[in-house]
Amino acid sequence: MIKETLILALETSCDETSAAVVSGGHRVLSNIIASQVPVHQKFGGVVPEIASRRHLEQIIPVVDTALSEAGVTLRDLDAVAVTYGPG
Repeated sequence: MIKETLILALETSCDETSAAVVSGGHRVLSNIIASQVPVHQKFGGVVPEIASRRHLEQIIPVVDTALSEAGVTLRDLDAVAVTYGPG
């Protein structure tokens, strides 16, 4: 039996913090999103400094939930994929 590659994908480029676990490059085992829409609505748009701070607050809980829902641990992962800019 061939083991499928497990990837933790992180997205923090704007106003949402998300983490997903993907198996074999196509099967999504979990996809967790922490939205910041309510935080930024009162400003009429995304405030980068606030978004950055919220990402710091949300990333660990979002990753923990994504791993838990996928039924895997950090040790099970083969790779981590991240967005590159602007967030």
